[in-house]
Amino acid sequence: MTRAVWLAGLATATLYFAGGTRAEAQASRSIVVASKPFGESYLLAEMFSQVLESRGFSVERRPGLGATEIAFGALRSGAIDVYPEYTGTGLIAILHDTLPDSTLADPRAVFAHVATRFGELYQTRWLPPLGFQNTYAIAVTRATAERYRLRTLSDLARESSHISAGFTADFIGRSDGLVGLARVYGLRPREVKPLAPAVKYQALASGAVDVIDGYSTDGLLARYDLVTLVDDRHFFPPYEAAALVSNRLDREAPAAVAALTLLSGRLDERTMRQLNRRVEIDREDVKRVARDELTALGLLGAKAKAGVAPTAQGSEFWKYLWDRRTSLAALTTRHLVLVMVALLAAIIVAVPLGLALERSRRIAEPVIGSLGVLETIPSIALLAFMIPLLGVGFTPAVVALWLYALYPIARGTFTGVRDADPEAVAAAEALGTTPAQRLMWVRLPLAAPVIMAGIRTAAVITVGAATLAAFIGAGGLGEPIVAGLALADNRMILSGALPAAALALAVDGVLGIVERLVAPAHRRKRL
Repeated sequence: MTRAVWLAGLATATLYFAGGTRAEAQASRSIVVASKPFGESYLLAEMFSQVLESRGFSVERRPGLGATEIAFGALRSGAIDVYPEYTGTGLIAILHDTLPDSTLADPRAVFAHVATRFGELYQTRWLPPLGFQNTYAIAVTRATAERYRLRTLSDLARESSHISAGFTADFIGRSDGLVGLARVYGLRPREVKPLAPAVKYQALASGAVDVIDGYSTDGLLARYDLVTLVDDRHFFPPYEAAALVSNRLDREAPAAVAALTLLSGRLDERTMRQLNRRVEIDREDVKRVARDELTALGLLGAKAKAGVAPTAQGSEFWKYLWDRRTSLAALTTRHLVLVMVALLAAIIVAVPLGLALERSRRIAEPVIGSLGVLETIPSIALLAFMIPLLGVGFTPAVVALWLYALYPIARGTFTGVRDADPEAVAAAEALGTTPAQRLMWVRLPLAAPVIMAGIRTAAVITVGAATLAAFIGAGGLGEPIVAGLALADNRMILSGALPAAALALAVDGVLGIVERLVAPAHRRKRL
């Protein structure tokens, strides 16, 4: 983006900030800044956040939202206010538009088209591009390139029947991804493996796959000395990075939009490769890298240099955890709240349901079986289904986790009450007790250990599934896991996985104590 664009953005920002808008910004609601789950998106979202905070805005971060559909769906619903997006992604993956080749070759024409159509269809606004493109980079190792004589995507298509591909799930299903490459180039790999964004580089280096999809500004391309194949048929459109903002933010906080515009035209491809390398290869903290660049650009004052998170580079693992103890404690608390709310809601529904089905055994198995079907739906898919109904964040995550917890509790309750000691039940009946009395005094106490087993199973499942809630911005211990996968940082992954495992053991242990307390006295010695 040209210097003129930046100057225009600076002038706009100056007009908005004049006249005491800082105080207005401090009094307004938090602005929700989100990212997709890959390194550059984390970095750009952090830069957005710090620019806003330096100008008095309160910011809530929602890093690592799932694929494009999830992030954009959250923006449209008003669950988030801004996230970094790319014009080519907007054109192909969201609008599903096509443009003449002459127009497609002009980044400014593509931006103008995308910005206009998004405003008309979705009432969202593209801010002027940040100054760099990050197009798809189809990459192979040098050994593979030499073996098959690969230089262009046409060469790759020629040899594709011999080649194993490792692509991100987003790329596999997109019309500007594998679907389009198959149509334009005839690219049909022998095998296609869906891989996480950072794992794909390791898979390529180890020989598990022969070709991957990357991004032109990825630091990992240089780290693994990969060959990027030439798009000789000019299939990929321009992918200019820009801030995509919601209608609500544009309408209610024009000063925030002006602040974000200060970044327009300030970042070039060389700069982004260097920044991405610091994050993806040198393992520097995203907040520090973002702050350093913003300070170099003159967008943060001297006061903003305080409180920079320590870098992870060269740290021992336990020191790494200790340095992040405050944030990990907050994430653990958030995770526990998600689990407890979902589990309690499931108990309130599933236990009475199991008791009712015991009295209506003809429909019991179909009803419980239908709950079991929910267990077969992948967690991330179920979470994604919640977004059109409930947006992103805490509420949809709790609803999804609640649905997962229903089956084991309902099954345990029904089975426990149905199979309660027949002799004890018969003896109570002989004493003239009513069915309700037998249920409350005999069958339910005898079934308590089985019911608790179902609750304990549901609790452990919920603790694990809650890590995926980070994909829809619900927080919890999934945040460092998702970020670690995106950045190929094993320490970051373990910083979320180990507390999650410990939390599962702790929750199960506490419920084990409860199980002993509620079990009939004559059965406690067996537990």
